[in-house]
Amino acid sequence: MSEQIKKKSGFRWFVLALIFCIYMIAGADRSNIGMVVPYIQESFHMSNTDIGAMASFFYITYAVIQIPSGHLYGKRGVRKLYSLSIVLTSLATFIMGFANSALHLKFARALLGFSEGPINIGSLTTINRWFPAREKGIATGVFMASIKFAPAFVPPVCAWIIMMYGWREVFYIFAVPGTLFAILWWLFVKDNPKDSRFVNQAELEYINDPTVAVGKEVKKTETGAVRYDKAIDKFIRTRIVKPLATNSEVLRSWNVWACALGYFFLVGITYTIMTWIPTYLVHVKHFSIIKVGLVAAAPWVGAVVGNLLGGIVSDKVFESRRKPNMLITAISTVVLMYSLLYAPSDPTALGLILLMAGIFLNFGYSMFLAYPMGITTKEKCPFAASIVNTAGSLGGAFAPFAVGVILDTFSWDAVFVFLAAISLITFILVMTMIEPVSAPETTAQNQ
Repeated sequence: MSEQIKKKSGFRWFVLALIFCIYMIAGADRSNIGMVVPYIQESFHMSNTDIGAMASFFYITYAVIQIPSGHLYGKRGVRKLYSLSIVLTSLATFIMGFANSALHLKFARALLGFSEGPINIGSLTTINRWFPAREKGIATGVFMASIKFAPAFVPPVCAWIIMMYGWREVFYIFAVPGTLFAILWWLFVKDNPKDSRFVNQAELEYINDPTVAVGKEVKKTETGAVRYDKAIDKFIRTRIVKPLATNSEVLRSWNVWACALGYFFLVGITYTIMTWIPTYLVHVKHFSIIKVGLVAAAPWVGAVVGNLLGGIVSDKVFESRRKPNMLITAISTVVLMYSLLYAPSDPTALGLILLMAGIFLNFGYSMFLAYPMGITTKEKCPFAASIVNTAGSLGGAFAPFAVGVILDTFSWDAVFVFLAAISLITFILVMTMIEPVSAPETTAQNQ
């Protein structure tokens, strides 16, 4: 018996595996539109601005539901709303296959955004409750890798479905898996690990351990600064903080808003790539549908690598610091987006550039959602994360539409300059943020 208690169970990793699969399915339902765009443009005679508007409809409704769902998760728990959201996402995907006009497609995308919106905050809330401080970066990286893993396999799968059946069948087939995972979540995952029969006392104590390497030798000065010998902590402005414990404190925090604004721009870049790169490959590079499927998958293969690598580096190399990853992503994306001005027409070379763009864009991407976990209490993390994710959703609505307007007015060169510029703004915003470390006397309150 004592042997069993000493050896901790590992059920939190099963929970993370479910989160990965669920958000991967949601990502597939979201990203399949990119491969279908050239065909619906032809079927419904839609302009580039129309396509951008359709993408924006998804992110507008996705953004609208973020803060209400974050509030509900904080008040009522995750299980019910999360399961319902998964089922409705599958239903909305199925409905898209029946679209008979551009307006119908826009409304279907709006319904998809509204249905899928709560999944992100529910996943982050679960990670924050099911993982110790020292593993939250890795867990968040795995979580965010899931939605990037989807676009890595979606283009080739969509290309095959379109060739064999047609574009409508893409939506019918992609609508199937969600309900199964909603049932699995309902059966196996509790809102709090202490209520799960699959978690023993040793794992529960490990989950509730607030210790992270960066906080082992924290010394507070009279000004509240943290004294470190490491140059990195001076550069990223590491500070001891008392976790934000009320909605008012969260709303007044510049760190939360700077994180949100930076995420606004990064999500905009990500979903511009998701929405527009297949069209770019068809109309500018004149690739065949199979080449489009393979090359369009490259940034998402890179995204999976970037998110997983970023989570490991943040927790293990940077000792649970989040800002270094965020800064690396922002400045490298400036360079990579600008380099696309000179993108080669060779599929292999262009695929490698997009692969590197995916890796570096996502190296610090998940850290924008891990950041609120370090600056708030567990009770207020859903609210802070919902603010950050709302901004990201609005960025996802803004950038693809802006790109559509830019394309109808200028060219793809202007698009890549635009993406490089907003990544530079993200770098400046992240520089204004602090790197938070909870004060020793407040860590117990953050459980």
